[in-house]
Amino acid sequence: MCRSLLLLLSLAACAMATNPAIKAVLTDKGLKFGTKVGTEWLQAQILKAQIPDMSGDVSLSILGSVHYTLSRMGVARLNMPLPSVVFSEGTGVQVDLTGFNMAVKGQWNTRYLFIRDGGTFRLGMFNVGVSLQLQVGSDENGHLSVSSVQCRSSIGAMDILFHGGASWVLQQFVTQFKHQIQSQVQEKICPTFEGGIQRLESHLAAMNVSIPLYRVLLLDMPLTSSPAIQASDLSLDFKGEFYSAQCPKEPPFVSEKFQLPPQERFMLTLGVSEFCLNSAAFAFMSTGQLQINITDKMIPPHFPIHLNTSSFGQFVPQLPKLYPNMLMLFYVYASSTPLVSFLPDNATLLLSASAKAYAIKPNSSALIPLFRLDLSANIGGKFFVEDMTLKGSLMLNNFTLTLGASEVGTFSTLPLQKVLNVGITTMALPWLNAKLKHGLPIPAIKNVNLSNTVLKVNKGFVAIATDAAVSALEEGQL
Repeated sequence: MCRSLLLLLSLAACAMATNPAIKAVLTDKGLKFGTKVGTEWLQAQILKAQIPDMSGDVSLSILGSVHYTLSRMGVARLNMPLPSVVFSEGTGVQVDLTGFNMAVKGQWNTRYLFIRDGGTFRLGMFNVGVSLQLQVGSDENGHLSVSSVQCRSSIGAMDILFHGGASWVLQQFVTQFKHQIQSQVQEKICPTFEGGIQRLESHLAAMNVSIPLYRVLLLDMPLTSSPAIQASDLSLDFKGEFYSAQCPKEPPFVSEKFQLPPQERFMLTLGVSEFCLNSAAFAFMSTGQLQINITDKMIPPHFPIHLNTSSFGQFVPQLPKLYPNMLMLFYVYASSTPLVSFLPDNATLLLSASAKAYAIKPNSSALIPLFRLDLSANIGGKFFVEDMTLKGSLMLNNFTLTLGASEVGTFSTLPLQKVLNVGITTMALPWLNAKLKHGLPIPAIKNVNLSNTVLKVNKGFVAIATDAAVSALEEGQL
């Protein structure tokens, strides 16, 4: 039910041309790096590949027609230079591979009248060339799509050596039929590459654009438009909205437009808007995650305030008289969605919460409602990336505490506000700042090591520019 609702929300968002909350830009530098990684992976796959059998008939002078089969073929040696890969403006990517040399080994079999023969062979292809034009787009469900719109191939030269059987006879006629075999091989080059592209397209189409996180959230990541491709980069716009996995609904705020500045000296730039983070907070709140019961057992022994009516009597004088020597419980919950806002080089978190106080009846779990406190806090922060850790500092800009409702009469919240303010500024924030000074590790991506990462807070969004290195890829990856 809720997954169906999420699908409807996604379709509605696409229909209304929702502004993307996450943007990514792959630069020419990133494309060149990807080309290097992809070429290394491709060479490894080709060396493990089995080449389809080939057969045909050739006329050998006075012998007449001879039927041949080349089978059990595999690549024995490969020399693949780095291809030229560039962005094709408005289309996708142009791939040109030249000077590609390859040695193939396999078995040969011939049939001439009632005579059958066989052995092994080695085939060398020299100066192979492949030119591919790839179209990069998106499908109706927001998946990235890749297709081949043009492919050309060529083989500069080919030699073949036969061994075993009556190979010495065949070898005499190689010049008469090697061009036929060369044509057969050349015809298979483009379909082989295009088959790989089709498999990639099928993989992309099967990818889930709604990513489950923390068991309670879904990150909806379909493309909101087709990729924008220029001569220098490729830009992707993602919806980037969080939903509750239990029952998704739209937040009471919308995604605003933002422009990700070009960062040509980095491989990849990622932009994350306020809306993305705030939708996560709204989804957390919708799932009931932003609430907690606080009891006296959770308070450090040395803390000056404890959750009992005697201790709280210093702030609510009538409390110990009405309910003497009772433990207390505070039900704390977010009264509105926590909101993040970004300004140049500064991030701000606005928190609004309420705390309902209860007295716990002795020898019972029954609760007696006492009062409700409403609090709001404005916390500012500055952040940067160093040695692949997130560092920075937090500061309390404002904190207020008011009495929202009371079953025990009115009282001033100012003394308690001062105590809490001291606790936040002398205990909570110093502890958090110590963590930030040491640095919080940036989440790792499998087989990818980020480097030279720079974080920049802008108006309405944060930009992360980075280079990358890829460790050894296992079979089936990429």
